[in-house]
Amino acid sequence: MTNSKQVLGPDDVRRAVTRMAHEIIERNRGLAGVALIGLQRGGVWLAEALGDEIARIGDGIPVGSIDVSLYRDDIGLRPVSPGSVSEITFEIDGTTVVLVDDVLYTGRTVKAALDAITDYGRPSAVQLAVLVDRGHRELPIRPDFIGKNLPTSPDESVSATADGVTIS
Repeated sequence: MTNSKQVLGPDDVRRAVTRMAHEIIERNRGLAGVALIGLQRGGVWLAEALGDEIARIGDGIPVGSIDVSLYRDDIGLRPVSPGSVSEITFEIDGTTVVLVDDVLYTGRTVKAALDAITDYGRPSAVQLAVLVDRGHRELPIRPDFIGKNLPTSPDESVSATADGVTIS
């Protein structure tokens, strides 16, 4: 049995989401032409929470989700289980897309998301928002919006939900 340690509680997650929502609005000088796309599965709840918070602050923006399992470059190294549905009901061409994921680790999921998004169109820009950046990048990917930098060892596992962030 592994020991789990909660490093962020629900209030910490809520504050991080609020801060990230403000940062997204500020960086983009408003919300015109901006959309959020959550990466299935972990990023969808965060994209929805960011969308809700952005709507609370000002105007709402489109929120979608994308399943990247068939776009991964490690498809032969791990089982592929596409079971999530991509749902992008808005125009991608010319939009600033903010990809949203719960935890950034190696960067391979984000690379797959970049590949997958091109099936829907050509955004004018792509930004990355993550609740937790744990380091250990294998690809040159850097988030634009970070809830918490959380240095970890490669043998640790990080779980992030609206109820908190735990390391085991």
